[in-house]
Amino acid sequence: MGAVPTVGTHPHTLHGWFDRDLPPVLTVDPGTTVRFRTLDSGWFLEPDTGGDVADRRRAPGFTPDAGHALTGPVQVRGARAGQVLEVRVDSVVPASWGTAYGGLLGTAWNARLGLTGPAVHAWSIDVDAGTARNQHGHTVAVRPFLGVIGMPPAEPGRHSTIPPRWHGGNLDCRELVAGSTLYLPIPVDGALLSVGDAHAAQGDGEVGGTAIECGAERADLTLDVRDDLLGRPLATPVARTPAGWVCLGIGDDLDEAATEAMDAMLDLMGALHGLPRSDAMALAGVVVDLRVTQVVNQVFGVHAVLPAGALR
Repeated sequence: MGAVPTVGTHPHTLHGWFDRDLPPVLTVDPGTTVRFRTLDSGWFLEPDTGGDVADRRRAPGFTPDAGHALTGPVQVRGARAGQVLEVRVDSVVPASWGTAYGGLLGTAWNARLGLTGPAVHAWSIDVDAGTARNQHGHTVAVRPFLGVIGMPPAEPGRHSTIPPRWHGGNLDCRELVAGSTLYLPIPVDGALLSVGDAHAAQGDGEVGGTAIECGAERADLTLDVRDDLLGRPLATPVARTPAGWVCLGIGDDLDEAATEAMDAMLDLMGALHGLPRSDAMALAGVVVDLRVTQVVNQVFGVHAVLPAGALR
């Protein structure tokens, strides 16, 4: 077996936006495993010690208008708009440090929750032990995943990394751990996949505005292309994860996001089990869970989960 192609964190591979006209840094055949290295989402090269953010070193290429530090894009040879990009997450190994913040959301949110100011938690990550510990002595289990896995919109120009989109991006879904396969509708020829925003641990909703934000020392993704998913067109991200099948919905409010997630889940259940839509909904009321993916990225995310083995 030859060497795994690697995309590291260099000035020519780092960017803070999605843009279909960004030249690919690597072109691979379908079925290729690519090893990515990513930075902390804020482009930081060192932990937050509670000082002025201006004093923390950032990677070359950072500009004030940059969003998440993304690595890529990687072009998949022969991929066409309208097909499905299959992203198999083989491994995600976090860096040795990360940061989580509290009280950094809008003032109205802070006031409703009685927050008086921001808090900074600096985490030391022990990859071998599978834990992270902050400066206050709290210890949590790590469950690393990439918050951003996505492709640029078909429209020209630079697009923000903050809101998730129907073709991926800042999904922040904590179920996309190693062992998952994410299916994304392809918006542009070549796919042009970029990744970043690794999280060592995160709760559903990402309610504080951040997770344990960290870099990824290694994220191995196997990229493939298919015409559809289970014989049907794909309109929103879907994943097969250790937790079960996951359908992601995105909307301007939680109702819209939940409706989109359930619409995709009913299609999926119909394809998996040969169910008419009304029967799929009757069964979904028994076995499907709706979870808030995130509430902090300009739009809202909800994911519907059909747990593994729940419906046989």
